[in-house]
Amino acid sequence: MGRGPAEGTEHGNRIGRLAVPADSRKASAMVMPTRAAKRACRPVVTIFGVRPAVLRDHCLAFPGSSETFPFGPETSVFKVAGKIFALSALAQVPLRVSLKCEPALVEQLREAHPAVTPGYHLNKRHWNTVIIDGSMPARMIKDMVEDSYDLVVSQLPQAQRRALGWRLEER
Repeated sequence: MGRGPAEGTEHGNRIGRLAVPADSRKASAMVMPTRAAKRACRPVVTIFGVRPAVLRDHCLAFPGSSETFPFGPETSVFKVAGKIFALSALAQVPLRVSLKCEPALVEQLREAHPAVTPGYHLNKRHWNTVIIDGSMPARMIKDMVEDSYDLVVSQLPQAQRRALGWRLEER
């Protein structure tokens, strides 16, 4: 199931991002686009309600959160009290963010949303990677980031939670 016209309509089929007119379905009539033409067909980087800067700002808005780059300059790692709650290659298209999640909720989210996959290079029992492709509302993604932060903070010692001004009953 993709975006654009359905197979067999007057607009033809879609191959990748390129629409194939209905009258040019024969292999002999197909012309492969050049690399430059493919680049020209790429969509402008608009991340369906959650742009990289918005995701970064949201992660850094939580008390005590920080951004580090332990895996190289391309991967932002967001931490609270030295514990990771989100990872994202902010320049990647489509934008993806890996978030910590309650084990009971991990599978439910994956089953309900195709954009939620097992955490890339992370413990699959506790982490999901969310592909920000427009299939999930921006509010839901922001809530998942907040839930990840809350899950990490809830496991900190009481003194650290208090220093962050975090109370479980408020969440």
